[in-house]
Amino acid sequence: MALVVSGCGGSDSSSDDTADDPTSESSLPDLEGESIEVAAVWTGAEQKTFEKVLAGFSDATGAEVKYTSTGDDIATVLGTKIKGGQPPDVAMLPQPGLLAQFAESGDIQPVNEDVAAAVDENYAAIWKDLASNGSDQYGVWIDASNKSTVWYNQMLFDDAGIEAPTTWDEFVASAQTLSDSGVQIPVSLGGADGWTLTDWFENVYLRTAGADMYDQLTTHEIPWTDPSVTTALETLAELWGEETLVGDSGTALQTDFTGSVTNVFDADAQSAVVYEGGFVAGVINDATDFTVGEDANFFEFPAVDDSEPSVVGGGDVAVQFTDSEVSQAFLTYLASPEAAAAMVSTGSFTSANQNLDSSAYPDETSKALGEAIVEAGENFRFDMSDLAPSAFGGTVGAGEWKDLQDFLADPSDVEGAQESLEANAAKAFK
Repeated sequence: MALVVSGCGGSDSSSDDTADDPTSESSLPDLEGESIEVAAVWTGAEQKTFEKVLAGFSDATGAEVKYTSTGDDIATVLGTKIKGGQPPDVAMLPQPGLLAQFAESGDIQPVNEDVAAAVDENYAAIWKDLASNGSDQYGVWIDASNKSTVWYNQMLFDDAGIEAPTTWDEFVASAQTLSDSGVQIPVSLGGADGWTLTDWFENVYLRTAGADMYDQLTTHEIPWTDPSVTTALETLAELWGEETLVGDSGTALQTDFTGSVTNVFDADAQSAVVYEGGFVAGVINDATDFTVGEDANFFEFPAVDDSEPSVVGGGDVAVQFTDSEVSQAFLTYLASPEAAAAMVSTGSFTSANQNLDSSAYPDETSKALGEAIVEAGENFRFDMSDLAPSAFGGTVGAGEWKDLQDFLADPSDVEGAQESLEANAAKAFK
């Protein structure tokens, strides 16, 4: 699937106010007659949103942009194109691991000084680190997702007389209050999809152990038998180990992600709360009669023992396979607040760009999701399991997914869970 976007002409790059500012649209070169091919996974509504970004670049420079959707298996598609000697000029990668892979093989090229300056101007340092291999910077994060959100049924909260909790202790207490008010399973768990459990663990671990320890566990510099993991699992067990709060483990392990959401947002809701990322809003809109921002709302994942505001999430990073003036200019543009404003304009995406005017978001929900990412700053961390070898962090019925499902089945066996996690991590990280 391909789309071509053409601009109406180049911009005036001689403006005294912006000519030396690499973050400004008007500092981009006149690229009339040039073209660039851009690849990403997006189709449908997400593609239409990204086309707004492409049109902005085309209008600012005069360059023609060809967009190609790879579908979800972008690694395979790009690998085939690379072997055939025809990679796109720029691609949006959904995982830092792919960036590292292509950087090691020499298939992608480092960014130039203008791109690096634009990133420094507009992003927290963590985003530069996530797009680097230790020595060279290879990309720009065009979007960022927030996976530190807890969604709730407003009517059931009102009926129970409770407000959105801000701490873990308040969260557990609120679940008990919901149970006492007659809610069958206060917190809905989608345990059939192991990745939801890794997200739970990551959010708790980031808050109990801190960002530095999170980084060390992510790369297996410390073992999963470390006391910091013990603390996180014991914290999770305070909730997962209470059937009156999460139901029996058998039911939770048979409930998939979508089911965990619809259990909460239904006329005869069995549950009142579900944890997962900002994409829960899409499930609510598509699969229920509830309205986000009205009878379906969210609160930030609660703090544990006065932990700082933190966000676990993901995103897509733009990298260049062709080191050219037009590719470098495109990456510079992607780092700008103008590109970020176009990207968030429909509510399909959120951004980590610190200089984005949050009024660019179309609604209060997406605005709040995006602001939480920016406010987290250096306490944003990429999804740990997405950074791990897939044998450990991304395989159905194996590795971390299976180990945390087993832990959900028996939250009292913290030591056994740690031993299994460490054994599987040790194999995968060899």
